[in-house]
Amino acid sequence: MELLHPWRLDLPPQVRDKPVLSLVLPCYNEQDVLPETTRRLVALLAALDAAGSIGPGSAIYYVDDGSLDATWRLIGEYAAVSPAVCGIKLSRNRGHQNALLCGLMTVPGDVVISLDADLQDDLDAIPRMLAEYRAGCEIVYGVRRRRDSDRFLKRVTAEAYYRLLAGMRVQVQFNHADFRLMSRRALEALRGYDETHLFLRGLVPQLGYRTAVVEFERAARFAGTSKYPLSKMLALAWQGVTSFTAYPLRLITGVGALVSLGSLLLATWALGIRLLTGQAVPGWASSVIPMYLLGGVQLLSLGVIGEYLAKVYESTKRRPRYHVESVCGSRFEREAP
Repeated sequence: MELLHPWRLDLPPQVRDKPVLSLVLPCYNEQDVLPETTRRLVALLAALDAAGSIGPGSAIYYVDDGSLDATWRLIGEYAAVSPAVCGIKLSRNRGHQNALLCGLMTVPGDVVISLDADLQDDLDAIPRMLAEYRAGCEIVYGVRRRRDSDRFLKRVTAEAYYRLLAGMRVQVQFNHADFRLMSRRALEALRGYDETHLFLRGLVPQLGYRTAVVEFERAARFAGTSKYPLSKMLALAWQGVTSFTAYPLRLITGVGALVSLGSLLLATWALGIRLLTGQAVPGWASSVIPMYLLGGVQLLSLGVIGEYLAKVYESTKRRPRYHVESVCGSRFEREAP
């Protein structure tokens, strides 16, 4: 599904003052939190409209990522009674990043703000994001001020991961997830990136343009359970590393050099023991230690190289990242592509 409007990229000042705002929320099994989320977002749009901060046509767009519960039914019910609510249903679960990209590439609007449906992103930060947009920024990052609500292990590992990416020269905004504002200009630039393995936190900074940061306090999940268990978090973290830097491959080269140097030193030591003391067990140092050491390094290296080759293989197939099964909401009915 393509963009619903031929939105102008060169916006006059009056359009920046009252932009058409689209809120994009990926959803997966969010039936418990959806009623409260809808209530708060509809009230937010009404308040922004009354304050003259947004223009007519601003709306909420839920992207149902193949939910197995009543999420899509609820979205349809809310869309039937409120013109400010619309829904996009994917044909199957494609993952948070693909669902988010579907929303960004499909919905209309002068500005699009992406956020989670679990109400952990602070809605009070949205007016401040719009203020930065009116000041001329094309991308505004919502950044957590603190991570006090996280458990100790998650807080330490998350901050270490951001520092690791920075150390590998990957451009990411520290403590930023997917709570961000993007202008139509930035979205059209993002459309040109044909990435198979999505890591939007690293991809958006590649666009350039004028950016700003709005800090907020992340709240506890209002209802339901997290859709990002440890396994998915680790997979996303690995995606960020392998999609934006060849550092692991260069690290293998460094490890190979160190192992070669270590093997040379070990051989010198074993030879010295054999010649000077005569107490060395014949064949032990020259076979067992190098065998285990080199075997482990080789397996690790093959695994990292295989991961990069797998990404190349999957990218060459150029399969669609998602399929839209259906849509709902008055915005789609009046402005069908």
